[in-house]
Amino acid sequence: MPERYRSIVDVHVILPRRENPAHRRQNTGYCDGMLRLPSGHLEEGEPLHQGAARELREEVGITVDPDTLRLATIVHHYRRPGRARLGAFFVATHWEGEPVNAEPHKCGPLVWADPHHLPENTIDYPAQGIRAWLEGHGYVPHNWERSPTAR
Repeated sequence: MPERYRSIVDVHVILPRRENPAHRRQNTGYCDGMLRLPSGHLEEGEPLHQGAARELREEVGITVDPDTLRLATIVHHYRRPGRARLGAFFVATHWEGEPVNAEPHKCGPLVWADPHHLPENTIDYPAQGIRAWLEGHGYVPHNWERSPTAR
């Protein structure tokens, strides 16, 4: 019997103001020097909205009630065979605290960017989630044309 398909599940959070905070990755070995939203992997047994709230606390030091997060879009991202990701992008409109870089060992200073005019060094996967949110798309596939099974 063939093994069932599995994806890594990521959570991303958009903090909509005129500008949104992004992290510049560093010391990780993946896309170092590029920008991304506060985000991370879902942990075992963790609902999406709680994982998103946890990532905000861990990465930018703010507290949000998970029940107030609104699902913005889902991005099904293809990276390479066996490395697809399902990204749940949430919007937080109310939180406690001011965003700061709470993980200086793997992120550079926060960069505040207009979501309508993302910097060129924004990682394409989260940029696709931001574009989908701005355009009102509830779901977008990303990079699947690169899949060996693409038609």
